[in-house]
Amino acid sequence: MSLSQAAVGLDIGAVQAALRADGIDAWLLYDFRGLNPLAADVTGVNRQGGHLATRRWYYLIPADGEPRGLVHAIEKNSLAHLPGTTTRYAGRDQLEAGLRMLLTGVRRVAMEYSPGCAIPYIARVDAGTVELVRQAGVDVVSSGDLVQRFSTIWDADAIATHRQASEKLYRVKDRAFEAVAERIRDGIATTEYAIQQLMAGWFRDEGLVSDSDPIVSAAEHSGNPHYLPTAREHRAIHAGEIVLLDLWGKLDRPGAVFADITWIGFTGRRVPDRCAQAFGAVSDARDAAVRLVQDAIRAGRELRGWEVDRAASSVLRDAGYGERILHRTGHSLGESVHGNGANMDDYETHDDRRLLAGSGFTIEPGVYFDDFGVRTEINMIVAPRDAAVTGPLQTGILTLS
Repeated sequence: MSLSQAAVGLDIGAVQAALRADGIDAWLLYDFRGLNPLAADVTGVNRQGGHLATRRWYYLIPADGEPRGLVHAIEKNSLAHLPGTTTRYAGRDQLEAGLRMLLTGVRRVAMEYSPGCAIPYIARVDAGTVELVRQAGVDVVSSGDLVQRFSTIWDADAIATHRQASEKLYRVKDRAFEAVAERIRDGIATTEYAIQQLMAGWFRDEGLVSDSDPIVSAAEHSGNPHYLPTAREHRAIHAGEIVLLDLWGKLDRPGAVFADITWIGFTGRRVPDRCAQAFGAVSDARDAAVRLVQDAIRAGRELRGWEVDRAASSVLRDAGYGERILHRTGHSLGESVHGNGANMDDYETHDDRRLLAGSGFTIEPGVYFDDFGVRTEINMIVAPRDAAVTGPLQTGILTLS
């Protein structure tokens, strides 16, 4: 089910089948004033016209039987769009008693919780609420894979929007490098910000939207993975420098999902050996991660996000770049550029969520120095028995001369 589908109707039978397969008694979805957007996405709460949701609500989907909810009396219709029965509370004593009643017969419940906050993207339920559930004699486990299945899996329409967005991003990337090369060749002064603003205009021409203008970073700025030029803070682009482009966007329509790519150029005729060697290492790391994903999916083997990161980072460490790694290998994609699915991460976190069919994510290893940085970023989609890269792979630093 795609994220947009979740707001329309939650497939309770599919959730229950997943719970039984994972040996979990129930999934307890909970939110208070938007603290748990994952629960709101899955249930569609806060998207229902005419109903406020400012008080705590709980919605329990058991592995067997009818769902049941607990809502505040002044917001009695918060869960009215979902199947099942609903109990109301007003005072805090009624809330705690109602929660214990809601959990009757449940021994092991999934919530948006991550042991040791190993996956902070999932850790959306506050510690006090987890304590209340545990005081009822219930063991709390992570709902990480459930969240993936029922809020981040792409349907055919979503996959189509990703592929279209990817094609448009590659066109914008090509035009940007052409603009840099032309200005360097003709001796026309240019800046990171000027190229970025050209790209922003091309985004509009292509019908792409994003949460930010693209990253254009030259020389030492490319050594900062999240450097972003602004009208006030940017530098000129000179001959003989690394130029990194990182651009992400999606179609301007409901249900569209992001594509996200990074490419590297050099404003000269010959790429310095030091830069070329570093890029060779990151492209080898990328390719190792892609092979692992494809081999595992084709073999029907369960694969987790941390394994993909480890496959890429081990290549970089073996090449002597271990101290130059600053971030994970990749992140989930969705209706937001950083989706709610598994990240390719054994560096910043230990992401043990599975790579599920219908999920999309980036592979983007990089290494960074004081005077330059290099990164290559591609996107992948997992199918039931295969996994595909959705755009070209950069095999060497482009010369922009």
